[in-house]
Formats: sequence, C-alpha cells, structure tokens
Amino acid sequence: MLSSSSSSLPASFASNLFFGCLLTFNVIILTSHFPTGLSKPGTNTTQQRHRQLSYGYYARTCPQVEQLVASVTNQQYKNAPVSGPATIRLFFHDCFVEGCDGSVLIATKQGSKELAERDAVDNKDLRAEGFETVTKAKALVESKCPGVVSCADILAIAARDFVHLTGGPYYQVKKGRWDGKISAASRVPPNLPRANSTVNELLKLFNSKGLKLQDLVVLSGAHTIGFAHCKHFLGRLYDYKGSKGPDPSIDSRLLKALRMSCPHYGGNADIVAPFDVTTPFGFDHAYYGNLEAKLGLLSSDQALFMDPRTRPIVQEMGKEKDRFFQAFAVAMEKMGAIGVKRGRKHGEKRRDCTVHM
Repeated sequence: MLSSSSSSLPASFASNLFFGCLLTFNVIILTSHFPTGLSKPGTNTTQQRHRQLSYGYYARTCPQVEQLVASVTNQQYKNAPVSGPATIRLFFHDCFVEGCDGSVLIATKQGSKELAERDAVDNKDLRAEGFETVTKAKALVESKCPGVVSCADILAIAARDFVHLTGGPYYQVKKGRWDGKISAASRVPPNLPRANSTVNELLKLFNSKGLKLQDLVVLSGAHTIGFAHCKHFLGRLYDYKGSKGPDPSIDSRLLKALRMSCPHYGGNADIVAPFDVTTPFGFDHAYYGNLEAKLGLLSSDQALFMDPRTRPIVQEMGKEKDRFFQAFAVAMEKMGAIGVKRGRKHGEKRRDCTVHM
C-alpha cells in the first residue's frame, strides 16, 4: 500500500466518511496490505527472547541513540509524511520474516541467484521512504557510535517514533537485536498475512510467531493509517468468492465509491484507498469503529468483526482510544522480540544496512 507523496491529497478528505474523495486517490501514498503489517519463531520461548532485550542496552555504548534516530524521523515526517506508515509497515514485514533482525533491509547481491527479502513479490510495494529513514538514521548513529547499534534496533526505534508522530502512543523500545545474516525472498510468502486471509489463517500465522488472538486484533489496528492499492481489495467489489457480486459485508456507500475508483478491469494500478475512511492520517482507534460499520477496506480487516472470536476485542478497542494505545504498545513489544538474533554466531552489526559485513 504505497505510492507517491501525501501533498497531493485533498484537505477535504479529513471530514466524516470521505466516500466521494476516494476518487481523487491517484498515485498517492500507501503503506501495506497488512501491517500488519513476522518470521520463524526461534527455539526460545517468548519470555526468554524478552530477556535478551533491554531498554538500557546502549546506555554505556551509545546513550544518545534514541535522540539521534528521533532527529531523523522528525525531519522525515515533515518532509514526507508517508515515511510514517512506510516505516511501521517495514518493521512488521521485517519481524514476520526471519524475525526482527533487519533482514528486510538487505539488497540482493548483483548476480545472485537468490533474491533478498526486499525484492520478494510480496514486498514490492514497500515504500522507499521506509528504507530511506533507516539509512539516514543509521548513517547518523554510525557517525557518533560506530559499529555499535544494529540496523534492526534502529528500525524498531524509528517505527515507534512514527507511531507517536502520527498521533499514537509513545512507548519504550527494548533493544539488543543483532542483524540477521539470512535474507531470502523465498521465505517471504508463507510468513506474511494476505489481504484476503481468513481469521483462521491469520491466527495460525500469528500463533506460529508466539502471538495470540488479542495481538492479532491489536496489531491490525495499525491500519488506522495508510493506504492500499486496488488489487488488494478488488475481489471484494465485483466477484467475491465466485459469487459474481460484491462482498455482502461491505457498506453500500463504500462499495460504490471504491468501484468508481477501482474498475473491475483496466484500472490504474497506482490508485489507492485509505484503510481508515474516517481519519486516514491520524493514529487513533477509529479503525475498529469502521469495522463495526462495515467500512473495513480489506477482507482480512472486516473479517475481524465478522468472526465471533475476534469481534469482542474489536468492540473493546473501539470504545476507548487509551485502551487501544496501551494494548498496541504491549503488542508491539511482543512482536519486536520475535526471532531475535544475538551474538556473532547468529548475527552481526552491519554498518551498511543493505549489505552483509
């Protein structure tokens, strides 16, 4: 869910349901078909993985690391607001594949027969602004603390910064991740959620990462910001599951607006629509109220309200923003501990995030 700059978006988009404004989204910003937004879980338990990380990991070696990263994320957000959802999405995609180890940042070596993660088909929509944020932050940190801070930790800190900059909670980030040595495009497809994933499929994937039912619903709330290309929800609009009709769980007004923006055939591949039609640029809890009103953009989003196992959590998160913010911070810490690499046997501290040492 990504494409150009936020400056082309109409100001009128920030009122009520914005259905008419969906038509204006040509070549705009996007972030992902699922922030949601991890990788193979390690052999350690979640509790053991958490013990590998700490809030003060760089207290002696690079105490100013968070301030250094913040100086970059603040400027990036001013210059290119799309950097926010792009970097948050990048963090999700990193953690879901191989764990939170910066492996999504590695570029494919010239002449290599195996593509790196970032060049996998499912990662083709990852926006350049997310990678640029990490590259700039890494360069600044290296100038002050050479060879100390991992790319994986910088990505985790930057994602938190952007959650806060877009209106979401500020939470402490545990650090101590090393950068992974493996980055293979072939490992991406089985480890990322799909736009049309069922709740059963999502639960199976999240459980394989050590995440639970509530984590699934709460982390999906990252879709409170960002946009998706038509291809990720086109199946809901015209021939839902071979019915030759639309998904019955979609609001009729939203359906009409999306059909005008995304024709069945021959549409502009760059057109996008917001995950959250009420407050698309602010990190809040409106995403959950939208699901109750049948305004979820993706099938995997709306499924969270339709399924009796996840509906109560959707309703709970939709009632109180502070409750969602608290739960989101906890879920992000859990996700950030997935597949953590430590030590030279399993990891490295890359000075250039795009290449192995």
